Amino acid sequence: MISTSFSALLAGLVTARYASATSVSDFVTQEQAIALQGVFNNIGANGSLAPGAASGLVIASPSTANPNYYYTWTRDSALTLRMLVDELIFGNSSVQSTIDDYVSAQALLQTVSNPSGSFLPSGLGLGEPKFNVNGTRFDGAWGRPQRDGPALRAIALIEYSNWLLAKGQKDKVSKTLWPIISNDISYVGQYWNSTGFDLWEEVSGSSFFTTQNHYKSLVVASQLAAKIGQNCTSCAEAANALCFLQTYWNGKYFTANINLNNNKQRSGIDANTMLGAISVFDVAASCTHPSLQPCHSRSLASFKVFVDAFRNATLYPINANIAASKGVALGRYPEDIYYNGNPWYLITQGAAEFLYDAVAQWKHQGSISVDSTSLAFFKDLYPSAKAGDKYTQSKTSHKKERSMSQVSARAASDTFQTVVTAATTYADSFVAVAQKYTPSNGSLSEQFHKVSGKPLSAYDLTWSFASFVTMARRRAGHYPAYSWANETVNVPAVCTASSTKGVYAAAGAGSGGCTSSVLFVVNATTYYGENIYLVGNTTDLGAWDLASAQPLSANNYTSTRPEWFVEVQMTGGEYVKYAYVREENCGQASIYETVNRTLHVPACDSSSASSTSAQLATNDKWTGSVGSSGSC
Repeated sequence: MISTSFSALLAGLVTARYASATSVSDFVTQEQAIALQGVFNNIGANGSLAPGAASGLVIASPSTANPNYYYTWTRDSALTLRMLVDELIFGNSSVQSTIDDYVSAQALLQTVSNPSGSFLPSGLGLGEPKFNVNGTRFDGAWGRPQRDGPALRAIALIEYSNWLLAKGQKDKVSKTLWPIISNDISYVGQYWNSTGFDLWEEVSGSSFFTTQNHYKSLVVASQLAAKIGQNCTSCAEAANALCFLQTYWNGKYFTANINLNNNKQRSGIDANTMLGAISVFDVAASCTHPSLQPCHSRSLASFKVFVDAFRNATLYPINANIAASKGVALGRYPEDIYYNGNPWYLITQGAAEFLYDAVAQWKHQGSISVDSTSLAFFKDLYPSAKAGDKYTQSKTSHKKERSMSQVSARAASDTFQTVVTAATTYADSFVAVAQKYTPSNGSLSEQFHKVSGKPLSAYDLTWSFASFVTMARRRAGHYPAYSWANETVNVPAVCTASSTKGVYAAAGAGSGGCTSSVLFVVNATTYYGENIYLVGNTTDLGAWDLASAQPLSANNYTSTRPEWFVEVQMTGGEYVKYAYVREENCGQASIYETVNRTLHVPACDSSSASSTSAQLATNDKWTGSVGSSGSC
C-alpha cells in the first residue's frame, strides 16, 4: 500500500503539479499516482476514506449521500483488483497484501445469504451485486441478480493465480484461490444463459458486457484448471457463451442489451460494448478472434457509432465544435437520464484505453486490415482508406528498395505508421478531455456536468481511479502478461441454450446451510415510487423487522397483472409466517397487510441446484389498505 506520508506529500503538491501539467503526458504521470492512492484510500480496513469497511473490501465511493455509494459492489471490486494484479505483474510488490486481503474477504462474502439467494445448494447468492461495507447483506430494493460479478471476480483471481504459479506458488493457488474461483465459474456455467441486470443496473435481460466476460472467465478457468490438475466441468459452456456473444451484432454495431424483460427499450448504443472489449483485451489475440477484441472490425465499428452519438452538441453542449478527429466527453448511453445524463470519467478514459489497446494489437500483428465494417472508423484516421486495404509494418530499411513491389510495400508501411500515429493521437485527445475536467486535486468523481464540466455524483469513485491507472499503463505500453485468446477458435454453427449444474462449497469460514427455493408472488397495484417488501418470522424474511425485509421486484409488472415477486432461499422443511408491506414515498408510513400468511417450505432437494426454477411459488393477492402518492 502507498504510505501515508506519500499520500500527504501528494496532497501538498497536487495543486502546483496540475498547474504545470501542460501536456497529456505530464497529466498522465501525475494523475496516475494520485489515482492509485485514491484506490487504496477506498479499501478496508486501512483506507483513509473507508472507515468501518472490512479488510479487503473495496468501497465504491466515500460518498454517503446524494448518492450513497458507501457499499462494496462485486463488479467494481473485481475490476479494481484486476488493476492491482496488473500493478503486481508490472513490479509493484507493495500491492500484494491488499490483493491477499481481497481474496480472504471474497471467500467469506461468497457464503453470505442475501436477497438474490443463498450460497447453497444452487449458488444463487453469488449473483448479488452489492453488500454493506462490513460484509453483511444489503436488503434494500435493487436490480438483482447481476451475473457479471462472479465472472469478473474469477478473472481477477485467475490472473493473480497465474502470477503466483510463475513464482512457484502452486499450493496457494490450489488451496486458497481455486476454491473461490471454482464457485464463481460454477455460477457462470449454470447461469450464463439466464437474464439479469446489466452493467448499469437498470435493465434486466442479456448484457453484451456480461456475456463477453462470461466467455473469457470460462476459457481462462479451463486453462488454469489444466495447470493445477483440477476439473472444470462448467468450462464446457464456453463455446455456447461464445456463440451467444455473436448475436449482439445488429449489422451496424453491437447492441448492449437484448432479451429485455421490461419496457426500457433503447438504441443499444452503450459504453457497455466498449468496456467489454477492454475487459477481454489480449495484446497477442488476432483481430478476427470471436472474443471480439478492441481491434476487431465490429468492435471498431461499434466504437465509432458510440462516440459519434455523443458528438451531438444538443445532447452534450460540452462537446460543441469539436472536430470528428478529436475525442469528446462520453457518457453511458445517449438516452441516459441518471443525474440528467452526463459524461463519465471512466468512460471517457476508457475510450483512450480502447484505442491504445487496438494500436498495441496492430503493432503486435504487424498489420492493419480494413473491411467494409470498419471502414468508417478508419476514414476518421486516414481519409484515403478503402475497404480491402491492408497496411503492413515495415521490417526492412527503405534504402534497400529495388523493385516496384518493394516501393509498394514501403507505401503500405508508411500508411501503417500514419494510421498508428493518428489512432494514438486520437486516444490522447480523449485523455485531454479528462484532463480538462479533472479538478486540481486530482479527484475523479463518477460524472462531470455536460455543460459546465463540474464534477458530479459520487466523489472519489474507485472505478474512475482504477480505470485511469489501467489507461495510463496501456498508454505506456504495459499489457497483461498472460495471453488467453491466442488460439484459433471456431464459433458453433448453432447456438445452444444450455446450462451446467454448478458445484458449490464454502472456500472460507461460513456455511450456506440446506435450503429450498420459494418464489413469492403477489398482485398489488402500486403507484410510481411505491415499493413492496416481504417480511416474516424467519431470518431469511427479516424476523418481522422491515429494515431487513426482502425487497420485491416489479420487473414483470403490467397494468393487467400488477405482479411483484422475489425468489428466496429458505431453510428446507420449515413452516413460516409472512406478510407483504407497502413502502410509501415522501416519508409516509409503511402499510402492512391485514393478514399473516403461512407457508411450508419444501424439504431440501439437491437436484434443485440444476434448475433455475423455484421449488414452490405462491400466488398471493394484496389484502389490506392501499397507498397514495405523497406531495413531495
